[in-house]
Amino acid sequence: MAGPTLVIEFAEPVSSTALTEFSALMRGISTHFEQRRNGYFDVNVPVERLGMEVPTAHDAQGVDGQRPFLVYLMGPEVGDESIFEAEHADEPEVEAVLGFRPTHAVNVSAGCNRGIDHAATALLAAAVVDVLGGVVKAELLEGQEAVVAGLPGVLGFTHEEYPMVLGTAEFLRAWVDQPGFRLVK
Repeated sequence: MAGPTLVIEFAEPVSSTALTEFSALMRGISTHFEQRRNGYFDVNVPVERLGMEVPTAHDAQGVDGQRPFLVYLMGPEVGDESIFEAEHADEPEVEAVLGFRPTHAVNVSAGCNRGIDHAATALLAAAVVDVLGGVVKAELLEGQEAVVAGLPGVLGFTHEEYPMVLGTAEFLRAWVDQPGFRLVK
């Protein structure tokens, strides 16, 4: 994908009931919905459904409010298992902050990389956490740790390869409201 990605970590496999609710969320929030496999969605999400204002012709510069995403569950027995394993191969600091070794994850990946996509990615990830639970893992740009440290819902930081913050849906929503908000691409 061309834009930012957020990862939501889980301590246990996602139940079939939760997968049904996840699918209902993706179908309900999207204007374009394609389910490639159970828990893997190619969607277009209108930003107003995420609580954002639709860009006006003046400030949009050719950007509409329909933002493309791939949102997908990965891990043992659900798909992309080798990618999940590679991405989680050596993260002792993450496990220490979380208090568990992730068994599965959901990636929320934007198809574009404009400012609107960064905010929409965070708000879509927060909506997924509202349905499935889990903990969001986000890489940080230089200087962002000081900005996010005091926000509600921050569970901790890691500094293994690059700085990351782990937090809740409440954290993501508070972070989006900060001046200069931007995710790592």
